[in-house]
Amino acid sequence: MHKKMIATLALFSLFSTSASAAALRVAADPVPHSEILNHIKATDKKLDLEVIELNGNLNANELLARGDVDANYFQHVPYLRDQEKALGEKFAVVATVHIEPLGIYSHKVKTLKDLPEGAQVAVPNNVTNLSRALYLLQASGLITLKNSSATTLATSADIVDNPHRLKIIEVEAPQLPRALDDAQLAIINGNYALQAGLVPSRDALALEQAKDNPYANVLVTTPKLAKDPRILQLASDLESKQTAEFIRQQYKGSVIPVNP
Repeated sequence: MHKKMIATLALFSLFSTSASAAALRVAADPVPHSEILNHIKATDKKLDLEVIELNGNLNANELLARGDVDANYFQHVPYLRDQEKALGEKFAVVATVHIEPLGIYSHKVKTLKDLPEGAQVAVPNNVTNLSRALYLLQASGLITLKNSSATTLATSADIVDNPHRLKIIEVEAPQLPRALDDAQLAIINGNYALQAGLVPSRDALALEQAKDNPYANVLVTTPKLAKDPRILQLASDLESKQTAEFIRQQYKGSVIPVNP
């Protein structure tokens, strides 16, 4: 074989080896996603995992589309599908991990029975979580929507009965814990509740049910990387019994593993 060809093949082999051995970069919300990933990083020594914590200024799906990260772990599938439409991208779901039940919280009332007429209710302003919030209000007996099935997206325009004359106020999801100082109720995503020091299983006046919940959080990557051995190993770790047990012990019902 020609010496130049041998050198080229050797260089290609070296590049391929170093690429496959590179750290797997995963963007994740601080709580609980980064905590779960760091648990895996500590227990699976064969997986070189780099956890990149998100802040409010970063869109993890844009980072993934640009190749700045190899995967992200922070969202549920309905939100992901909206993001695919908005970004004109196609992503791949490779693991389904946990549910963060949306909760109703208050600094103003102790029970939903104490809610005054015309109370302000702060809800997430993105399409899917707004719908979840409205269905949680319906499940709690506070409003009635056109549809009873949570699989149909709802907006405030779908409220057909509002006996308490609740005022629905849409707020950026990360800001919802702060809204507790002003609104009578705030409906907060589990991760933001935990970050704010709330314990959903203890502090929420009402919580979403885990059964048949379509909003499980998932590990997402690109179609090109979906079969990458590092991605497959992380997916296996996230869906393992060991990770499910860690979630149960760490969050005590505030985060619920999908897998047994």
